[in-house]
Amino acid sequence: MCAGCGKAEAKMQCPTCIKYKNTEGSYFCGQACFKANWDTHKKIHKAAKIALKMASGPMEWVGFRFTGPQRPWNKSPKRLVPETIPRPDYAETGIPVGEQQARSDQIRTLSPEEIEKMRVSCRLGREVLDEAAKVIKVGCTTDEIDRVVHEASVARNCYPSPLNYREFPKSCCTSVNEVICHGIPDGYPLKDGDIVNVDVTVYHNGYHADLNETFYVGKVDADTKRLVKCAYECLDLAIKECRPGTPYRDLGKVITKRAKESKCSVVRTYCGHGINNLFHTAPNIPHYAKNKAPHVMKPGHMFTIEPMINLGVWGDDHWPDNWTAVTKDGKRSAQFEHTMVVTDDGVEVLTGRIAGQTPSGGHWFQDVDDYVEGSAADTAAAEAEAEAEAAAATAAAGAE
Repeated sequence: MCAGCGKAEAKMQCPTCIKYKNTEGSYFCGQACFKANWDTHKKIHKAAKIALKMASGPMEWVGFRFTGPQRPWNKSPKRLVPETIPRPDYAETGIPVGEQQARSDQIRTLSPEEIEKMRVSCRLGREVLDEAAKVIKVGCTTDEIDRVVHEASVARNCYPSPLNYREFPKSCCTSVNEVICHGIPDGYPLKDGDIVNVDVTVYHNGYHADLNETFYVGKVDADTKRLVKCAYECLDLAIKECRPGTPYRDLGKVITKRAKESKCSVVRTYCGHGINNLFHTAPNIPHYAKNKAPHVMKPGHMFTIEPMINLGVWGDDHWPDNWTAVTKDGKRSAQFEHTMVVTDDGVEVLTGRIAGQTPSGGHWFQDVDDYVEGSAADTAAAEAEAEAEAAAATAAAGAE
């Protein structure tokens, strides 16, 4: 039907839309209807032009050696946040003044009122990530994920915290395959077998909430599932260590132990962090063993744990965009993150999945105990079981 009047059968297509390979809303019943609706219709041309440019394929940096197969694609313009939504101090300048002025050796203890504000922000952040999860599939671009995150944040009266933080150009981070963290959303269409980490932070009523998850795209291989499972369990085991009196440096010990059991490694360049009215603040929480992080946990401490786990070596490299961190050997990396607060007798995870609301699907990592048949972890478990059965059989034969 005609995109103008919506009543008559469409007989012609806008020539500019043909140029930009746009089909949606580009057909009209005749020249008169086309001209009558020109002022409204022409607004879609800019978006169609950008979409065509983004779909033109991967980019290369002359002389730069990529560590793996992933490449940057063209990016859409920075998205706008309505002026009515309160924003952090760096939203206009890119400079987080509050963070620069905060003492790096002092951890804030949040009041009950502040914790409640964080609790609200964290629930909203979870809802935003859940919206992003719904669109992840083969063919979806990482820029589309960013659009969903941006619009879901704005709809909840939240400012997407990454936007213009130290001049980061997008509203979330999308890290694909060998990208460890800080991947910039662009025109890359997700492929069957990929993994993508979506890192969401929202700023609501003066407080930030930070979380991320790694998603399957289509059917992934056994080693990838082993990696993602390991990353999930590293976070889970670290959370179980959190309580008043626990040294922050001890978290790296349990994370590294679990990673080694799965023949994976732990990234050392990036760490968990304190979070409240500031996006990043004390304490810094390294995820590797034998670190020298100071301080112990106390009730009211608010922070994130976000171990980045690699299939290969722990070292990282960086793309010339000044943000994208990738594995040194080009092998895959996975990550999960929660924001939490220390209570009188343990810890409360504020960004956990919401029962009955968080979506599920083939791309969603759900079953922590699901070893994939044929994976290294599954093979090791089978070998151990076979050895135990053989030992039992030998013992039984000796008894007879």
